[in-house]
Amino acid sequence: MKTAIIYDEKYAQYDLGEGHPFRGDRFTNTIKYFTEQGLFKNPNITIITPKPAHKEDLLRVHDADYVNYIYRLAQQSRPYDIETPVSPQILQAILHMIGGAITAGKTVTEGTTNHAVAIGGGFHHAGRNYGGGFCLFNDIAITIEHLRANHNLKKALIIDYDVHAGNGTSDIYYQDPTVLFISIHQDPKTIYPATGFIEQIGQGPGTGYNINIPLPPQTGNQTYLHALNEIFPPLAQEFKPEIIIGNGGSDPHFADTLGNLNLTTQAFLKISQTITKTAQTTCNGKTIILPGSGYNPEVLPQCWYALTAGTAGLNEIDTKEPYTPPAEPEYVKPKVEETLKELKKLLKKYWKCFS
Repeated sequence: MKTAIIYDEKYAQYDLGEGHPFRGDRFTNTIKYFTEQGLFKNPNITIITPKPAHKEDLLRVHDADYVNYIYRLAQQSRPYDIETPVSPQILQAILHMIGGAITAGKTVTEGTTNHAVAIGGGFHHAGRNYGGGFCLFNDIAITIEHLRANHNLKKALIIDYDVHAGNGTSDIYYQDPTVLFISIHQDPKTIYPATGFIEQIGQGPGTGYNINIPLPPQTGNQTYLHALNEIFPPLAQEFKPEIIIGNGGSDPHFADTLGNLNLTTQAFLKISQTITKTAQTTCNGKTIILPGSGYNPEVLPQCWYALTAGTAGLNEIDTKEPYTPPAEPEYVKPKVEETLKELKKLLKKYWKCFS
């Protein structure tokens, strides 16, 4: 079982500034941690340096006016919004990172590797004509559309386990029944981007293909993994995608500064193992993982490591939490069970696995 890790030193240029939660050292710190853990000594792991994406790649997803606007902002080193600066260096970095996601898709689709981890990927808050949430272009959708155009991809499944709902990706594929989008995230009433409710199930021909699993703040490992397993594998088995794309970094971790879920590092290992196992039974194991998010530099490298290790087939990892994780409040599990029941009731019209 071969796994490619896609990475370029230029990713570190995606640094949104001093005091910003998204700093470029996340990439160098992660690669250092991977090296210390001996990951690159594994004979089944290969490192690939990607080529940058081109403007034509962006235009498969994003409106031309929006793409040109971002390019102008980069030339002028002007911010897109108060929390998303743009500069020539940032634009160069994101083009390399999008190229990394595309490379991951190509290596898996062509069968060069079984799985691929595109370090830094997962800009899921960018829609066709908007950015936000530290995201400018949506590399998940760009990768899918590249594979459609060049590798005859027909059906893709996105499992988004970021603590924030993937509003941009959801919007792009909201009417598309060939892309099944599943997002498990913190209750949007309590966190950015304030969308991703269970009632948002798609539109037109895409109705039933946009799935949201909102979780209460302080949801812990066991309840989170239970919710994931109740929805994701059954839908994947019925949908039968040709590739599964996992999107999310370390921000569901209990020590993250921008989220309020209570996962430990071991949960991230389980998440990627679940994705990989599901892919083995639905799409010949073809899996891409895009770990880019996370806002506590102390835990980010080990969570990205856990996601990569699970994807690469490692059964266990040796990591230590910075401090004891908090206990899950008693009300959380019943609330999640209620949400799952309501969601299945809503989806049974569209999916036999819930009927």
